[in-house]
Amino acid sequence: MKKSEIAMIILVASVAIMVAWAIASRMSFLKVNPDGVTVKTVDTISPTLPEEPDPAVFNKEAINPTVITIIGDSASGN
Repeated sequence: MKKSEIAMIILVASVAIMVAWAIASRMSFLKVNPDGVTVKTVDTISPTLPEEPDPAVFNKEAINPTVITIIGDSASGN
């Protein structure tokens, strides 16, 4: 490559970066809120287990993911 071609690539890249920065700096959703935000904190984790498990998850009608499912005429359980 000639030196003039390399200089032109650098010039075009720098102009593109400046235009992209100018456009991005005007977008409101990219700006940081000066007041800050409040974040919900995590409650402390208890080392003890609850006495009864959640009945919505652990019930007799729940699907057992460890059972091999056979779809169609396949003899293998893959």
